[in-house]
Amino acid sequence: MRLSLRILLGYFIVVGVAAFFVLRVFVAEVKPSVRETIEEVMVDTANLLAELAQREVVAGSLSTGPFAQAVAAYRQREVSAKIWHYEKESLDFDIYVTDTQGKVIFDSTGRALGQDYSRWRDVNRTLRGEYGARSTRVIEGDDNSAVFHVAAPLRDAQGAIIGVLTVVKPVSTVAPIIDRAERTILKHGLWLLAAAALVGVLMSWWLTRAVGKLVDFAQQAQRGVATTPPKLAVRELDALGNAMQSMRQEIEGRQYVEQYVQALTHELKSPLASVRASSEVLQAADLPEADRQRFARLVGEQSERLTALVDRVLALARLEGSAQLDHAAPVELNALADRTVASHRAAAQASGIDIALSPSAEPITVQGDAALLELALSNLLANAIDASVQSLRGTAQAVAAIEVRVEKDAARALLQVRDHGPGIPDYALPRVFERFYSLPKADGQRGTGLGLAIVAQVAARHGGEAALENQPRGGVLAQLKLPLR
Repeated sequence: MRLSLRILLGYFIVVGVAAFFVLRVFVAEVKPSVRETIEEVMVDTANLLAELAQREVVAGSLSTGPFAQAVAAYRQREVSAKIWHYEKESLDFDIYVTDTQGKVIFDSTGRALGQDYSRWRDVNRTLRGEYGARSTRVIEGDDNSAVFHVAAPLRDAQGAIIGVLTVVKPVSTVAPIIDRAERTILKHGLWLLAAAALVGVLMSWWLTRAVGKLVDFAQQAQRGVATTPPKLAVRELDALGNAMQSMRQEIEGRQYVEQYVQALTHELKSPLASVRASSEVLQAADLPEADRQRFARLVGEQSERLTALVDRVLALARLEGSAQLDHAAPVELNALADRTVASHRAAAQASGIDIALSPSAEPITVQGDAALLELALSNLLANAIDASVQSLRGTAQAVAAIEVRVEKDAARALLQVRDHGPGIPDYALPRVFERFYSLPKADGQRGTGLGLAIVAQVAARHGGEAALENQPRGGVLAQLKLPLR
């Protein structure tokens, strides 16, 4: 199961269970709360009516007096009241009065007159001086058929209880209010649950997106792509990214040193052996002057090769040791290409090579390090010159051409160097950007194998890439592809 789904499922289970119990409590409390409110109002009503009725009870005129007339008028009264969302169109109180024996002496409905109510809780408890109330179901098992009865005592002038007045109200009259309250709570609960689910989705996406950035960073590190850990809002994940970067740097540092020592040792063997052999020959007393000059020249060439090797190793080490540019500034590529070509033109012409520069029609600017970009283009030009010299050997051709172009496409600037040399063998194309990998030059010597590795590192530091392609008519097209500013 995916991490995002696990997070969402866990969050939703917790929120869903909590919401279920909260809604259950709310819904369960609606009905009792409404009934408590009704009972509280009925207590006030019963006591008010008891005050109005008790004088007539003492006088014995309750059934024909003003109280009975008022109750009869109340029952005939029409009403239409909009109570918030509830339309009330009937008056629902019934009233009965019992004497000290619990016998009904007044009933607003006329149905219970003369009956013995002494065993009902509302009458029995009130006659004993306690609070009397009851809820009786008309239909067994049906809560909506329940009828509330709330009683108040009738007293004489000395305060003695002389009867009981009970106010009656069916629960069914307030059932619509209870049902609507329950539906409203459930509806809002479902909306709350949906909102919680949306929050869960967003939180899951946010966390998995952060984790995904860490995964991408780890995969890039595995491929050897130089990059920095992502900046994450989650402090723990940000710390994890920094820890991964530290671990990566430590591992790469060990591998880097090991690989460099092995490769550098291998590359140093050949020039050192040549210098050692030449020095031994030069020590011979009877060595002809011509041979002495040749071996001395060989020592100088190998010394220069060693110097170039060390310089390029240091340059490459600096590039590989940094994940990004230290000094980035706008660089105009036409001017950079013109400077680089000018620095190579004299050496190229001495070897019979003509370099043609084709700048872009309009300035092309990238954000980068001008010195590094010039170094990369210089290495591409040096390779093109070596390849062109090699193509002139054994032919009657006197001059070879190299074209340098500055172009751009929709999103990238392109520095292109095109030579007409022998090209690169197919087996070597996948490895040309590897450290210390080289092919024989025109003079039979191998290069340092670091020039194109430096080009690749410069391109990577600028967020671009380097590419070499054999051309159908011969030669190689080398490209430095850089993101536009």
